[in-house]
Amino acid sequence: MNIIVTGGAGFIGSALVRHLIHHTEHNVLNIDKLTYAGHLESLEPVAGHERYRFEQADICDAPTMQELFAQFQPDLVMHLAAESHVDRSIDGSAEFIRTNIVGTHTLLETARHYLKTLEMDINADWNEPGEPAASHLEQAALAKEKHDRFRFLHVSTDEVYGELGDTGLFTEETPYDPRSPYSASKASSDHLARAWHHTYGLPVLITNCSNNYGPYQFPEKLIPVVILKALQGKPIPVYGKGQNVRDWLYVDDHARALLRVALDGTPGETYNIGGHNEKKNLDVVHTLCRALDELQPKAEGSYSDQIQFVTDRPGHDFRYAIDASKIEATLGWTPEESFDTGMRKTVEWYLENIDWCEAVTKNNYDLERLGTAG
Repeated sequence: MNIIVTGGAGFIGSALVRHLIHHTEHNVLNIDKLTYAGHLESLEPVAGHERYRFEQADICDAPTMQELFAQFQPDLVMHLAAESHVDRSIDGSAEFIRTNIVGTHTLLETARHYLKTLEMDINADWNEPGEPAASHLEQAALAKEKHDRFRFLHVSTDEVYGELGDTGLFTEETPYDPRSPYSASKASSDHLARAWHHTYGLPVLITNCSNNYGPYQFPEKLIPVVILKALQGKPIPVYGKGQNVRDWLYVDDHARALLRVALDGTPGETYNIGGHNEKKNLDVVHTLCRALDELQPKAEGSYSDQIQFVTDRPGHDFRYAIDASKIEATLGWTPEESFDTGMRKTVEWYLENIDWCEAVTKNNYDLERLGTAG
């Protein structure tokens, strides 16, 4: 198959691209604008592979998207390109609206018109003089096969559901209640994807995932910030009292789930993807500090001595937790990594790849806090 991955130079997108190249036989076109969070360094393990192609482009650029679809003739679009950091959305929401909503609309329309061209090929008048009939029939058959196989996977977040109290889980039927500019923009894009399925018959699937972690995550999110601040001997910031709860999903498990949904899921359906790892933020920080104490101990004391509680994020949702029973029951997916094994792999990777961290943060991010404009 020919698979387009948007946002394939980002954290989750690059994990997906690496998985597709290393564990399948599919051809991959990676479309990424290469904003501050998109880095080709994350794709060095597959760079130069004969089944991999990269195009630097903006998903809001309709003519370029149409040209790339026409050239590559995708069987599957896996749409991950998005602005994703809540703190950045608080400081500046405009780019979130543009990329997450307008960009998604552009891709949905591009996919719709791409399918129309395939339909024209299927229904074309193949009685033109001088052309062999067998060739025409073959073209029509290929177009029909590609048309019928096409899928559009829209990758979203559990944050669209709002927040939970001390109990309960987000299911695919949970009403939307976004509470940050980021989650509101993703909720909007989810609604667009569903509307294009119901109105135009576009074969759309939607996934909503919990917090991802693992190798190659840009150092603005909790886990890489904790690791790097600890190693630098600086205060490790914990919002509020660290009691907010998240469900943690190892990024390679997520990549496997996305491909399973794209290939075997039912168009029009939503699938929640979670790691079955509910943890308080403070517990996550202590887990990371213990791993660092073991793998790269300080001369004196523990890394946990550097923990510092800071003013909470404006509108900080208390708890997210995913019910992933649907994807397990219908598609047979479960996460392979436990919280402990995944966290240890993550710490080991950052310790071995400090050069990557320095390369991707150089000149555009100094690990300082964002999102205080609320």
